[in-house]
Amino acid sequence: MEKENNSKPYLGILFECCNVYGRIYKNKDGTYYQGMCPKCMRQIKIKVGENGTNNRFFRAY
Repeated sequence: MEKENNSKPYLGILFECCNVYGRIYKNKDGTYYQGMCPKCMRQIKIKVGENGTNNRFFRAY
C-alpha cells in the first residue's frame, strides 16, 4: 500500500520528563510547532525561524 505524502508537518520529540517519544505539529499559520508530552501532558512550543534547521528529531528537557 502506498503512503500519501500529504501529512501535516511535525517534529519528533523525546520528552525527557517521562522518557517517551511523541510528535508535535505545526500550527495553521506555520509560525510554530506545538504539542505535549503524551504521558504527563507537559506542553511544548517551538518557534519556526527564518534560519531554521533541517533536523526533525529533538529532545525536550
